[in-house]
Amino acid sequence: MLQEQEFERLGGNRTQRVDVRVVAATNVDLSQRVAERAFRSDLYYRLNVFPIQVPALRERPEDIPLLVRYFVQRFSSQLNKDVEYIPADAMDALAHYSWPGNVRELENLLERAVLLSPGRELRVPVSELKSTAISSAAPGTDSSSSFASFTSLNSSASSASAISTLEEAERQHILRALKQTQWRIAGPKGAAVLLGMKRTTLQARMRKLGIRRPV
Repeated sequence: MLQEQEFERLGGNRTQRVDVRVVAATNVDLSQRVAERAFRSDLYYRLNVFPIQVPALRERPEDIPLLVRYFVQRFSSQLNKDVEYIPADAMDALAHYSWPGNVRELENLLERAVLLSPGRELRVPVSELKSTAISSAAPGTDSSSSFASFTSLNSSASSASAISTLEEAERQHILRALKQTQWRIAGPKGAAVLLGMKRTTLQARMRKLGIRRPV
């Protein structure tokens, strides 16, 4: 069916033709698996028509504040919480963590953080992120570089107590999308599509956040 888009039903005698597209996803290197004879080469070449590689979360740290805002708002609504603020040290820790579990790990951590936050300020277990990074370091390797971000984070946290709001994080991401699309809002190449929201929603958020196109 993948090659000819035709199949025969079990017990049938007629060839059925279909018009479908198969989308397959994996987190392993299939070409390497084929070389190791752990994955069928004929299936690999039939699926490998238009490959799309999605970078890991650690390779796109600029997406983390937007994902944090989205997950915090979603879980606040689901759990009947009223979390509105994210401490600067917590946001920095989230942005500098390597996220070996990718977006799912970030989602699970934020769900737990929202659940355990008693007030409007999000309480992120920063020490848990640090201990996880330490335990996942390869034996015999120099861990100083792995934890340089946490060292600088701890030193800067003592001198900076500013609160980073969800709105500020959202404003920066909207501005980045608008600059990338040359301030085009609507259309298939507009910022609304890039941000995954409706044009009217984006315009409303821009008005609320005071975002205006430069003259």
